[in-house]
Amino acid sequence: MGTEIYRDAWGIPHLRAGGVLELARAQGRVTARDRSWQLEVERHRAQGTSAAFLGPDAVSWDVLARRARLDDTARRCFDALAAADPETADWVRAYVDGVNEGLTGGPEFTATGLAPGRWEPWTPLGVWLAVHILFAGFPAKLWREEAVRHLGDDAVGLFATDGPGTSGSNGWLVAGARTTTGHAVIAGDPHRFIEDPGVYQQIHLSCPEFDVVGLAVPGVPGIAHFGHTGTVAWAITNAMADYHDLYRERLRRTGAGVEALGPDGRWHRAARHTETVEVAGEEPVEVEVVETGRGPVVIGGPEGLDAGVPDARPLAVSLRYPPRVTHDLGFGALLPLLRARRVADVDRALDGWAEPVNVVQAADTEGGTLHRVAGRVPVRAAANGVRLVPAWEPGHEWRGWHPAPRARLTDGVAVMANQRGPATPLGVEFAPPHRADRIAALLARRERWAPADIPAIHLDTRLASAGPLLDRLAALDGLTPGAAGLRDRLLRWDRHMDADSADAARYAAVRGAVVRLLAARPEFAALAVPPAYPDVFHPWLAFVPRVAFALEHLLRAEELYGIDRDAVVRAAVEEVAARPPAGTWGDTHRLAPWRALTTTAYDEPGLSGDHDCVLATSSVPGLTDLSGRGPSARYVWDLARRDDSRWVVPFGACGVPGSPHHRDQLALWHTGRLAPVITDFDQLTRETDDV
Repeated sequence: MGTEIYRDAWGIPHLRAGGVLELARAQGRVTARDRSWQLEVERHRAQGTSAAFLGPDAVSWDVLARRARLDDTARRCFDALAAADPETADWVRAYVDGVNEGLTGGPEFTATGLAPGRWEPWTPLGVWLAVHILFAGFPAKLWREEAVRHLGDDAVGLFATDGPGTSGSNGWLVAGARTTTGHAVIAGDPHRFIEDPGVYQQIHLSCPEFDVVGLAVPGVPGIAHFGHTGTVAWAITNAMADYHDLYRERLRRTGAGVEALGPDGRWHRAARHTETVEVAGEEPVEVEVVETGRGPVVIGGPEGLDAGVPDARPLAVSLRYPPRVTHDLGFGALLPLLRARRVADVDRALDGWAEPVNVVQAADTEGGTLHRVAGRVPVRAAANGVRLVPAWEPGHEWRGWHPAPRARLTDGVAVMANQRGPATPLGVEFAPPHRADRIAALLARRERWAPADIPAIHLDTRLASAGPLLDRLAALDGLTPGAAGLRDRLLRWDRHMDADSADAARYAAVRGAVVRLLAARPEFAALAVPPAYPDVFHPWLAFVPRVAFALEHLLRAEELYGIDRDAVVRAAVEEVAARPPAGTWGDTHRLAPWRALTTTAYDEPGLSGDHDCVLATSSVPGLTDLSGRGPSARYVWDLARRDDSRWVVPFGACGVPGSPHHRDQLALWHTGRLAPVITDFDQLTRETDDV
């Protein structure tokens, strides 16, 4: 049997091959054909070479990639994989061969002068690392360090919430006893920064050993996070676990290099070398790469954060993350997932999962269900999870790995939306429970669900987190007539963040004003200017977003550093009443995707939803109503009949501007509709045998 490429009406690739290696090669080749620019951007980001064609804005990321040793870690993980699991290593090599065969140019290459490069066997592992290195949110520890230093220990809880720098998801499993078909349904939507091209690739992989549809990560073989084999399906949400540590390091230069003070009270030689980051249009940047016994130094060095500038903050910060320690990125789980037939197979495969740490939901056609955490979380002191810890003091070492927690379904349902749940022992900060509670409440409205009715849950816009602000508004008296009218209007509002709602726009305006006024209070002045850390960490350190995403905690707290919050809310509602928004929520809450290179301007649509809605289209109150983070895909996996499943991505299957399938799913995604999953090759259009 040769290798065949088919397409459906949405341009989604359906691949059929005579063997596993031929199929991996076809997946690499078709991905390169559809997404050459995206793949090359991700390869360069993993290597820390993206500033060479993207310019100065990419320098901070490239420096982090170099200092965190992403490319070197990927090489080490691949070498370990090849020694322990040669079958999977050969499978990854086959995928890379396909990528190298399929890479082509395009308008972005012409605009930047970039030529398609060559992928190495470890490049997919580097791409996976680069995509997920900030996924665990370790920069939040930099924020907590500053918050505690200026406000005290109570600030950790006050500002603890799912913020703008984290990735989340909704996911729910409805067992067969609660569906009209008698078989389970799994549905949800991963929340990430919305990128164009998208971070997920719809794909169908078929060979004699397996036949799987799902959402792949471009540049990585197989289907890791969301898949359906016909007899078993699985999906993930971010567990919000804490598994990356930051250490304060004491470094000193010697005639032979750099030394670091260890927990044994002795100075130890640190690995050191220099690298050069090329920058388009500017002089190259020299980077000193230092690695101590804890891990790579990602901030500062022997001279401090800024050479010659006295600073009370730690002189250097090192990062300890599991793949750098174990040389295992969990790629050994990918082939067993594709070969899975029952939840027990998925369960065994995920025992080898490493990073990121996820909550997994799975179900099969025999009635089996699975709800567990997958991934490596180190056992260490509780302080490691909260703040930076001193490398020179004993007691902060890693001492093995936590067992994977498991959970049972409740009344035939499991709901995860990054809230405290089975992963609670493994994390510090979790998302507020609003999305999870709302999904559970919606599911409880019916005894049995038809799979076709499930997508309506994706679109729910009720904003439970509006409560604390509306409660404070209700308690105000002595307002001017305009402000009193605005208050009364908001108290009658149904709390749904619908794009066509003028009341939602008014609520958002008041909320934004409250955030700005709180953030400007003198009690918070020390946090208003981010510390001298690299720009790549600033999303976690910017103070206005911290206030925005912790607003309900700040308004509900018994006391907030002596601040009169009623006066703040009063000033905000008077401000908005004097200049009310002229339109609806969707007029300002518009899609704003990230693009590595902006060569074409698009009129992106206005959106329903908000950060704490099930329809989690996040803006940053107090800064902008534009939404850059939200559902990066939606799916409904039907275990009764796979071809009754549905899926959608924000833009399309192809990453090439001007392609008919570059943005043809946007209208579906925007309105909450889903495209059909088609696995019958007789219903597909054959593209070529030349693979």
